[in-house]
Amino acid sequence: MIGITKKFDLGDGREVTIETGKLAKQADGAVVVRMGDTMLLATVCCKKEAAENVDFMPLQVEYQEKYAAVGRFPGGFFKRESRPSEYEILIARLVDRALRPLFPDDFHAETQVLVTLMSGDKNNLPDALACLAASSALAVSDIPFLGPISEVRVGRIDGQFVINPTVENMQYSDIDMIVAASMENIMMVEGEMKEISEADMVAALNFAHEAIKIQCQAQLELAAMVTKANPKREYCHENNDEELREAIYKATYDKVLAVAKSQTTKHERGDAFEVIFNEFLEAMPEEERVEKKPLVKRYYHDVEYDAMRSMILNDRTRLDGRALDQVRPIWVETDYLPSVHGSAIFTRGETQSLTTCTLGTKLDEQTIDGAVIEGSSRFILHYNFPPFSVGEVKRIGSAGRREIGHGNLAHRAIKSMIPFDSTDFPYTVRMVSDILESNGSSSMATVCAGILALMDCGVKIKKPVSGIAMGLITDEKTGKYAILSDILGDEDHLGDMDFKVCGTKDGITACQMDIKINGLSSEIMAEALEQARRGRLHILEKMNEAMPEPREDYKPFVPRIVQLIIPKEYIGAVIGTAGKVIQELQRETNTVINIEEKGGVGIVDVAAANLDDINRAVEKIKGLTTAPEVGEVYDGVVKGIQTFGAFVEFLPNVEGLLHVSEIDYKRIDNVADVLKEGDEIKVKLIAIDDKGKFKLSHRALLPKPEGWVEPTPRPARGPRPDRGDRNDRGERGERRPGNGNNGRPPRRF
Repeated sequence: MIGITKKFDLGDGREVTIETGKLAKQADGAVVVRMGDTMLLATVCCKKEAAENVDFMPLQVEYQEKYAAVGRFPGGFFKRESRPSEYEILIARLVDRALRPLFPDDFHAETQVLVTLMSGDKNNLPDALACLAASSALAVSDIPFLGPISEVRVGRIDGQFVINPTVENMQYSDIDMIVAASMENIMMVEGEMKEISEADMVAALNFAHEAIKIQCQAQLELAAMVTKANPKREYCHENNDEELREAIYKATYDKVLAVAKSQTTKHERGDAFEVIFNEFLEAMPEEERVEKKPLVKRYYHDVEYDAMRSMILNDRTRLDGRALDQVRPIWVETDYLPSVHGSAIFTRGETQSLTTCTLGTKLDEQTIDGAVIEGSSRFILHYNFPPFSVGEVKRIGSAGRREIGHGNLAHRAIKSMIPFDSTDFPYTVRMVSDILESNGSSSMATVCAGILALMDCGVKIKKPVSGIAMGLITDEKTGKYAILSDILGDEDHLGDMDFKVCGTKDGITACQMDIKINGLSSEIMAEALEQARRGRLHILEKMNEAMPEPREDYKPFVPRIVQLIIPKEYIGAVIGTAGKVIQELQRETNTVINIEEKGGVGIVDVAAANLDDINRAVEKIKGLTTAPEVGEVYDGVVKGIQTFGAFVEFLPNVEGLLHVSEIDYKRIDNVADVLKEGDEIKVKLIAIDDKGKFKLSHRALLPKPEGWVEPTPRPARGPRPDRGDRNDRGERGERRPGNGNNGRPPRRF
């Protein structure tokens, strides 16, 4: 029988299958994971040897969706899958961040993990299965890996936690969180929430971890069936010199510790560390200097790592002299850029974001055309990280994975606070965060600056949101630990945890956590969340001091948008044949008009640079979508003159007859003496006859002259009794006998 299969249940009757040995057998490891009709192929390949002088893990993780998986063609001219979408990049990041800490520290062989969506079930998203597939491929390979691990999505529907809820059910969930964990420890968290409490978040993490343990056990059992004939490979990717390591510690540790305690700036501290490194290198014999420089660099990094962590754990002070829970100084400025819709500078310590906010119409929505995810988005957030923000010179290219990931976190934190569910806010929002300085937590600066830019723009946000990055330093031997608020870049690099938490004063709206150690208790997690809550509220206070409320109105150059709801049957009347009516409306009123059918009605957005143009367009649209009512008064335009009266357009494309007797109380012999084509005149609709023709009156709107008596209307004339009905054709309907012209003599010409 081809293939080895392992199955497990999610706990609600849905089954997940992991299969290996059928596809991609030349890869070091390959599996197919299936849930419902969603199927993922994961492969892993690893070079036999590490490259020379490589002291890190060169891991590449890619995720790709095949459009054929859902029976679709790719967009574009070439009709071929090309560069990854943001959704694909974000899934690859979720897998990468969970896997990377679990390779042995001394394993440096280039490794590539590829996860491909082969079949797509639009009710079972693949993102929650991608890490399970990748870890399973590693589990059945000979590549050293300290797993297995897995990821699940956890939601909460009607107060009950759910693992991997369907797309249909997710619309009712107040939590959307991806959690990665091993059998023992949580490794990675990312998600968005609707202002949940810290206690609820801890409960959600624990619930997710229990489900992950089942998935890890399934991988262990699958690996046991495979790896008896495929044991883990032996490797040697590091050559160490213990004498050199000891010499470096002895010569540099105290100097490094002194610099760490000096409370200097990021660049001053970096320069001082480099001087110590160069001094040791110059003191080495010349023949050893070049040969052993990579080892010296690695051991010196360990000295920095140990010295700074020791200072924080033992002295309870940090690199910049702050207390463990202290947030760096904050200053804020709004309305900094005079010509943009909204702008804000948020600076916290040596981290600074200049964020702009631009409001647009529905035509500016971002189209999402993925294999699985389709639709549009009214909120776009772009995060830019130029090299000058850290004082470096680098090649400028398109946005990388880091920019996309950080921007996505800020997007999740903010979006629920923008009033998209209100008919008073029909805008599309684009936010751009340019990081001008960076020393830790620039994504959290983006959240704060983004909220302030929205308020400067005049958007009536539901509540302000702030964000803070938390760190952790631990010592497994002594059990000591230190939770750090608002971490620096060095504290992130040398610490054991990067935990970003965003939220309002009432709860968490988004989070992202990466853990680099094996073990994080629920008690430490709860303490970190509580410390993050206090820091978040402190930052909110500083933001409130700078801008307590959104602007009362939008700035003069922000496009105004008015939204109308019209009956569904009138959509065609507003658009017109081949769009003729709506195009003419836009040209005449200098507006942009967009119409869509939603919920059984037509939603019309009218946008323009000023309210006068909008009001003119709105009146015309109301005219097109309003049924004439007897007794109503209208502003009309004379379209034609006849001897018996004038034809007046009183609603768009709707005309009625203004009889000569209804123009004025006085006698009018010639209509052309008082009216001409193009004249504007107020009229009242006084009748609609049985043929649907409209009878108008201007006289009814004028004051009656003294002594005026309405003439007695002439009674309607019926058929003459002596001649009967002229249309009578007898009982059988045949014509009367005659000469073919109803008995009359033929007409002569």
